[in-house]
Amino acid sequence: MSDKVSFTAMEHASRADYDLVFEHDTENMRAQAARVIEWLKMMDGNSPYQVSRLEHCLQTATRAQRDGADDETIVCALLHDIGDVIAPANHSQAAAALLRPYVSDKNYWIVLNHGLFQGYYWMHHYEQDRNARDSLKNHPYYQACVDFCADWDQPSFDPDYESLPLTHFIPLIETLFARTPKSFV
Repeated sequence: MSDKVSFTAMEHASRADYDLVFEHDTENMRAQAARVIEWLKMMDGNSPYQVSRLEHCLQTATRAQRDGADDETIVCALLHDIGDVIAPANHSQAAAALLRPYVSDKNYWIVLNHGLFQGYYWMHHYEQDRNARDSLKNHPYYQACVDFCADWDQPSFDPDYESLPLTHFIPLIETLFARTPKSFV
């Protein structure tokens, strides 16, 4: 990019400066799907699980698709752990932030909270409350998140499960990130 804004502090910017910034941001958003696909590929490495993190995501998305989920939900199932690449300390929140402008409130909430809900399967091994998710029991998407974890996420560490390949999901990723993003300024 050869054009640069004229300001060194935002308070001194002009409309033309911000036009340039927004043009750059638009180009960056157009490349989002390609970046996400590269992040998924980064998950195809060494893992303490019996499958790679990528394979776990592929299994989760494959289970969602085979259960008849809509395309948006399938992509959310595929990307629910994408935060492991960029923010392992808060992977659920990172994945949810990435998806939020492009998905329904329901899918956003499920991805945002799936880490807590997965605690049901392991927290008791560490003298923690495996039912910590129940603090959200009155939320309208509570059961949907329980089902997401029970049906798709937690059983998807199986080296013998025949998941669909990443190439199968690429058109769904591209379609999702081609949507006009909702603004959350």
